[in-house]
Amino acid sequence: MDVKIDASWKEKLKDEFSKPYFQQIVLHLKTERSQGKTIYPPGSLIFNAFNTTPLDNVKVVILGQDPYHGPGQAHGLCFSVQNGVPPPPSLINIFKELHDDVGVAIPGHGNLTHWAQQGVFLLNASLTVRAAEPMSHSKIGWAEFTNAVIKKISDEKEHVVFILWGKFAQEKRVLIDENKHCILKSAHPSPLSASAGFFGCKHFSQANQYLISKGIDPVDWKL
Repeated sequence: MDVKIDASWKEKLKDEFSKPYFQQIVLHLKTERSQGKTIYPPGSLIFNAFNTTPLDNVKVVILGQDPYHGPGQAHGLCFSVQNGVPPPPSLINIFKELHDDVGVAIPGHGNLTHWAQQGVFLLNASLTVRAAEPMSHSKIGWAEFTNAVIKKISDEKEHVVFILWGKFAQEKRVLIDENKHCILKSAHPSPLSASAGFFGCKHFSQANQYLISKGIDPVDWKL
């Protein structure tokens, strides 16, 4: 199957693209579209995280769960929204922690592409969702694919910072070799849980301290 994805990822994931579960994902999306259902993000942006952050460039992984399911929000980068769309509550809390941790001014937009371009791989566990139906594609095969992606990063690279916010993300810890990577975990930035350990986690400064200690350029978190 010819998946439109960055060449470095295409080479490493080619076995996944030929597996029956991935064919089922494609069939499921085609079927829903033929039924007139709206799917986010648009097809050209489903693999935006991969195309903006080639595998060779990955130095930080932030793991989300599900794309935003409102109009114009999702663009294939977890927690990020397109320009002109107000930042959702979890992203607002991320910006608050970022400001408190490293002093970065809270931006007037929610587009995290600048992070992705520097090697922050913004991966959702599900890469698509039906409009207004959160988690609607969480059982169609995406988890198998993105688990394979996380394990591939762990196996192929070293000294990557994996940022796991919330219980769901932390369940992916078993896919990561902790002997050669850094894992940072805390509560989820959602308003329901941010005060239970997300605020004050200092993950942005900790990630950069680790990267610098390994001779890797730190992330410029300003947006």
